[in-house]
Amino acid sequence: MNRFILLATIFLAVSCSNDKQPGGQGEKSLPEIKSDGPIRTSDIIRSPVSANEPIDTVNVAKITFEEENYDFGEVDEGAIVDHVFRFTNTGKAPLLISGARSTCGCTVPEWPKEPIPPGVSGEIKVKFNTQGKKNKQTKPVTIVANTYPATSKVFLEGFVRPSAEQQGPSSE
Repeated sequence: MNRFILLATIFLAVSCSNDKQPGGQGEKSLPEIKSDGPIRTSDIIRSPVSANEPIDTVNVAKITFEEENYDFGEVDEGAIVDHVFRFTNTGKAPLLISGARSTCGCTVPEWPKEPIPPGVSGEIKVKFNTQGKKNKQTKPVTIVANTYPATSKVFLEGFVRPSAEQQGPSSE
């Protein structure tokens, strides 16, 4: 059994090699657009995490938010809190947001799916449903993009007043 696993591992390692094969097989190049040689597909939208070369932290997309924390104050339980986090791509490559998520289904982000060129702004819309939530709340939204580091976070914070049904009977 161990021999089979070893052979399978060797087969996968050899078959996944990116070395150029004789006869034009292997990594495909796009038309040359810079003087120092052809570019690879990974060069179009730079992804420092998946690149085969050393990590490039200068010539990448960079997401810069106008605000990273939004305090929604106090709301009654059951309210829907909406907020728009505005950002600008302050990097040197198109920004591609591959995902945005929160820690629970009560907080739902919407983000642009198309690449955002350097210098261009965009927005991430977040809805927080306070039903079943009470007291101090902090809801992080994690954005995954072709930036370095690959994740950024923004936060919704505030206080949710429990509904009258959950506060119990009044002492009158």
